[in-house]
Amino acid sequence: MPVRHIVFLALALILAISLAGCSQSGGEKTRQVKPAKELVLATTTSTYDSGLLDAILPDFEAKTGIKVDVVAVGTGQALKLGEAKDAVVLLVHAKSREEKFVAEGYAPFRKDVMYNDFVIVGPPDDPAGIRGMTDAAAAFKKIADAWAPFISRGDESGTHIKELGIWEKAGVKPEGDWYLSAGQGMGAVLTMASELRAYTLSDRATYLSRRDGLDLDILVEGDPILFNQYGVLPIAQDEAHQDKFAAAMAFVDWITNPETQALIAEFGKDKYGQQLFYPNAGK
Repeated sequence: MPVRHIVFLALALILAISLAGCSQSGGEKTRQVKPAKELVLATTTSTYDSGLLDAILPDFEAKTGIKVDVVAVGTGQALKLGEAKDAVVLLVHAKSREEKFVAEGYAPFRKDVMYNDFVIVGPPDDPAGIRGMTDAAAAFKKIADAWAPFISRGDESGTHIKELGIWEKAGVKPEGDWYLSAGQGMGAVLTMASELRAYTLSDRATYLSRRDGLDLDILVEGDPILFNQYGVLPIAQDEAHQDKFAAAMAFVDWITNPETQALIAEFGKDKYGQQLFYPNAGK
């Protein structure tokens, strides 16, 4: 056999071995990681206080075998838990903050899950005279001008971020004895507002889930600024914790699939007579 043919065959053999090694290595890297059997979900107090999670999480646990530990905090605190990797998936509602979180590399992406709206609630006798208004910023200004008590979440939650945006649009810097920063979740703030005959901003779902024990009415609704979008974010993990990321992705896939979206759409209709969350994953 000519020498050149021997050289050619030798080079072909070396190339084949090399390609086989690459294929095997690639297979090891891309093989599916088995999800962890437990995950920590950091979420807003509204998804917890409204009862939504109690209604839908059993379906996830039954389908995946993954146990969910829920930490219900404001969105700001949930994002901090994600940064520290003390949570593996987030369900929160401050989209600009979430997009910044992704841009900083803490999560590979965010997905829309559902939406509802915020409402301004207050004492039935409405001392600031805002009942029926559809301009949230104008209503806030009337509350400030009347020095009527207002309870703020004050906790960097999605609700608090929304509230601050409305004050900014109203051209009001909220301060003084009439403005109280609670540093509490939505349920606690609604109770405080009821007891103190004060106004506050609430997500509709939490208000409706607690209204029977409150002396508060919905006074202002319908302004586009009151739109409230929820998103889900899996936390980026290092190579040693890809099982946690796999569990987070199982949660993302589950909460955005059509069956779970239908569960979200039905929640509240029987108990409260109206839909509390509107699924919009992929829309």
